[in-house]
Amino acid sequence: MADILVLAETEGSEVVEATLEALTAVRSLDGDVHVLLVGDAVDADDAAEQLGAYGADTVHVAESDILNTFGPEAWGQALASAIEELSPDVVVASGTSKGNEVLAHAAARLGLPFVANCTVLPAQLADDDEVELTRIQWGGSLLEEARLAAETRIVSIGHHAVEAEASGGPAADVETIDMAIDADLARTQAVGREMAEAGVTLATAPIVFGGGRAVGSAEAFAPLEELASLMGGRVGCSRAVTNNGWRPHRDQVGQTGTRIAPELYVASGISGAIQHWVGAMASKKILAINTDPEANMVTKADYFVEGDLHKVLPAVADEIKRRRS
Repeated sequence: MADILVLAETEGSEVVEATLEALTAVRSLDGDVHVLLVGDAVDADDAAEQLGAYGADTVHVAESDILNTFGPEAWGQALASAIEELSPDVVVASGTSKGNEVLAHAAARLGLPFVANCTVLPAQLADDDEVELTRIQWGGSLLEEARLAAETRIVSIGHHAVEAEASGGPAADVETIDMAIDADLARTQAVGREMAEAGVTLATAPIVFGGGRAVGSAEAFAPLEELASLMGGRVGCSRAVTNNGWRPHRDQVGQTGTRIAPELYVASGISGAIQHWVGAMASKKILAINTDPEANMVTKADYFVEGDLHKVLPAVADEIKRRRS
């Protein structure tokens, strides 16, 4: 049996869903599962219960004042130190921007190779000296076959490549690791944060109403906002919309925006350029509303309404309200 170390990604006082995806993915491996929890922003006992339910055996809490605020260099040193102390065979994180960055820093410090954004974690990853891996390239438009040979194998699992699923395990054991982190690594930290309104986020919403250039203006997003409110979802948009200043970047779905995985993505007036498709492709179902039946998003959608979004969306909202009244 091998030891597996999973990096816990956190946001404020919560362990994010991406970490639960990584824990689900490592169940294909045979070994004890350890989790590195960096900093003390998250209650360790609460985390141990949550992470244990997804298969973690032990949670190691890396304590240092420098680690309480996310910084890729400091977190990378913390992970590298944990790898040296725990000697895992496999190190895994979710392939988010944060997860990949921390793994890259740790791998560079240890002089080890790192394979990012794998589609699956093959069972032999924890055992064989050399293993074949398939990784996502170009935001999902290309799959690359790679070979990894290293005493400690560092990989990330593509974000949304697996769906988080609890295994029902007991709370994990908790151990503390005192970290001597170089003070100068505090030079790169996330010291400011723009908070979105309370509720579901674009990345976690069960339904997303996306609008493209055809929406026409910032004010014309009102029907999408109304539908999102009625359905408990969020509004997303294409890059063209953010370029025009109609919506903030945090609402952008795509390769350079947010990758979503809702039960339903309603894409209104969106042509479906590859960069946008990369962000939406993990959606369980896609409904496209467009006047062009040959648009790329339409050809990839599960359902299609050919029509003017400015007429279709208000009609849908009216029907929902009528049925609820």
